[in-house]
Amino acid sequence: MAEEPTPILKMENITKRFPGVLANDHANIEIYPGEVLALLGENGAGKSTLMNVLVGLYRPDEGDIFVRGEHVEIHSPSDAAALGIGMVHQNFMLVPTMTVAENIILGMDGLAFRPDLDKVARRIQEIAEHYNMNVDPYAYIWQLSVGEQQRVEILKLIYRGAEILILDEPTAVLTPQESHELANVLKVMTSEGKSAVFITHKMEEVMEFSHWVRVLRRGRVVDVKKTSETNPQELARLMVGREVLFRLEKEASEPGDVVLELQNVYADNEKGLPALQDVSFTIRQGEILGIAGVAGNGQRQLAEVITGLRKVTGGHIYIQGDEETNHSPLRMIKAGVSHIPADRIGMGAVGDMAVSDNLAMKGYREPPMADGGILHPQLILEFARKMIAAFRIATPSPATHIKFLSGGNIQKAILAREIDACKGLLVAVYPSRGLDVGATESVRKRLLEQRAQGRAVLLISEDLDELITIADRIAVLFEGRVMGIVDSHNADIDALGLMMAGVPKQEAIAETSG
Repeated sequence: MAEEPTPILKMENITKRFPGVLANDHANIEIYPGEVLALLGENGAGKSTLMNVLVGLYRPDEGDIFVRGEHVEIHSPSDAAALGIGMVHQNFMLVPTMTVAENIILGMDGLAFRPDLDKVARRIQEIAEHYNMNVDPYAYIWQLSVGEQQRVEILKLIYRGAEILILDEPTAVLTPQESHELANVLKVMTSEGKSAVFITHKMEEVMEFSHWVRVLRRGRVVDVKKTSETNPQELARLMVGREVLFRLEKEASEPGDVVLELQNVYADNEKGLPALQDVSFTIRQGEILGIAGVAGNGQRQLAEVITGLRKVTGGHIYIQGDEETNHSPLRMIKAGVSHIPADRIGMGAVGDMAVSDNLAMKGYREPPMADGGILHPQLILEFARKMIAAFRIATPSPATHIKFLSGGNIQKAILAREIDACKGLLVAVYPSRGLDVGATESVRKRLLEQRAQGRAVLLISEDLDELITIADRIAVLFEGRVMGIVDSHNADIDALGLMMAGVPKQEAIAETSG
């Protein structure tokens, strides 16, 4: 009689409590060699907490962990690394002032007092080229786009030889093509007997990447499914307890006056190199303009020049007919601009401040929250409670420091603040990144509501399905240039993909239509 295979990883009855929150409630998972397990659940269901217990960032209050059949105690990330466990976190664990190579070897055992960084860089380059995730080993982290930083995190684990790879929303900043490349990385690893735990809200990735699915709700594993025997609709229903609309119906809209106009805009990146080159477009009232492109092609700089966070080196920016070129962020706010940034932790929220204070950041200067420079805490609290209820932000209380919320709930708080404050133009940069399917549906509905109310929306997203679903027109950026603008109702994904790779609009359309 054949022996039952031993799980490479088993977590039994893991319980983890925080003040006012039961994050994991006797959660159980197991994974076998050569398998990918998808971990699904709503924002705040306990997925990231469970994995943080596994890598030694948290100590469980109860429960046991077994690796290759042996009971283990994991007190720190170095303990986890010694067991061959590595994690790509949703919020990057990188030192901005150090280079890619320095970050990848930081904290590794057995290094020389002065490591040969050129040798390290060559090895990184080999791995990066092998997996088609090219980054410059000598670049500083602060100089990289969010997508490039994510690639560094993945490369770090591959470099260190992890055998159990934990991926927490790793494809949130990747294009569909890059996601497929990551799938190929996982296939190579699993063919060698390695395993992966994959946390994602993208159902197509669950179906493509995983062998098994475990669904968490309120910290407990409520169901286990073999991926080949389920479907996205069933998994979504298990996660949120109701049917989820994967595609929203967009009502016809007649755009009004021009709200935002860019004329021949140029801007540089942190290295002094061109980030935006001759960018021109308009957005009208009641219109959503989507911006597509691979991470690092000028999307972040585009959002920053419009919101006053970056100076342009040429061209003009007009908001509601008034020139606002190179004006301050506060001036842009007063001109009616709201901004949902790509970096929700570093730029969108202040971790050590209460949820209520973060929600009030756009309105604290004027009535009703303030009068003559004096804040009214009770009115701020009332406003926060209203926003928490309206946007279904899961928080123990309005006074909780926002850093203790899950990534998805931090994003909901930023959305609530910026949508409430919007007076004309909403610049939304990856607004549904990291959100579960129910919350993503809600965010998209909110953006369509802004459109219906006559506001202009600039939606920067790397999810082409999202852009086609809710944008009216889609502009494609490549190396800071607009390759073309297409109507979303007849947009072709293959043509958009070619434009994202630098093929001008007419050539891309001709190549895909032929």
